[in-house]
Amino acid sequence: MENPTKNNVGDTKISILNCIDLSNPDVHQSVSLLKQACLDSGFFYVINHGISEEFVDEVFSQSRRMFCLPLSEKMKILRNEKLSGYTPVLDELLDPENQVHGDYKEGYYIGVEVDEADPGAEKPFFGPNVWPAPELLPGWRETMEKFHREALEVARAVARIIALALDLKVDFFDQTEMFGEPIATLRLLHYEGKVSDPSKGIYGAGAHSDWGLITLLATDDVVGLQICKDKDAKPQIWEYVPPLKGAFIVNLGDMLERWSNGLFK
Repeated sequence: MENPTKNNVGDTKISILNCIDLSNPDVHQSVSLLKQACLDSGFFYVINHGISEEFVDEVFSQSRRMFCLPLSEKMKILRNEKLSGYTPVLDELLDPENQVHGDYKEGYYIGVEVDEADPGAEKPFFGPNVWPAPELLPGWRETMEKFHREALEVARAVARIIALALDLKVDFFDQTEMFGEPIATLRLLHYEGKVSDPSKGIYGAGAHSDWGLITLLATDDVVGLQICKDKDAKPQIWEYVPPLKGAFIVNLGDMLERWSNGLFK
C-alpha cells in the first residue's frame, strides 16, 4: 500500500501500515514507502525478508514449549544480571502512571552470546545467555540462536533502507562503529490471556516506546498490538495493527528518533 489509511471497525480503529518488500528491485519505491511510514507513525510491515514461514512457525512452537513448562522449571532459568533468561508474569511494569500491577505477560530474553572468558563479556547485554537444559527442551537453543542470527540480518537490511531515507550512504549502519557489534536482543513473549482493562489499570503490556534503533515484531494471528501515532495528543488515539502472515511489524526506537533529530518517530 502506497498511502496508509485508517478504517473504523465498530468502535475499534485499525491502522493500515505501509508494506516494505525486501525483495523489491525498485529501491527508490522502498525508500519512499519507508520514509513516509517513519514520518507518519514509525511503524511498517516488512515482507519477503528471507526467513521462511515454516521456520518462524517452528520458533513459535519452540517458544510455546518453553512457556508451557511448570513455573518451578522456568524459575530455574530466571533472568540474570545481563538481562538474559525468563521473566515471570507481572515482573515488568512499563507504564507505572497508569498500571496498578505489572504486565500480564511472561517473557524470555536472549542476547548476544559471548563466552564468559571473552573480554567482550564485560560489556552490558553481552555474555553467556541463560538456556534451558537441553534434555528438557531438545533443540531449543539451536532454534533460537538461528532465529537470532537471521532476524539480525533482516534488521541490517531494513537499516540500509533507513540510511537511504535519511540521505546517508546505504552502508552507513554497516560500519564497524555503528552495527559492528550491535546490542541485539531476541525476546519471546507470552500473554496469559487476561483481557486488558484500562479503567482498572490492567494491561497485557503498558504503553511504552522501545529504546533501540528498530524492533522487529513477529506475531501470531491474534490482534492485540496497538499504536499511538501522536503521543502528545490529548486524548491519545490508539489503533490496532492487524497481523500479516509472514511479515514482521517494524517499529522505530527512541535511539533512531534521537539520531534523526526528531525527523523520524
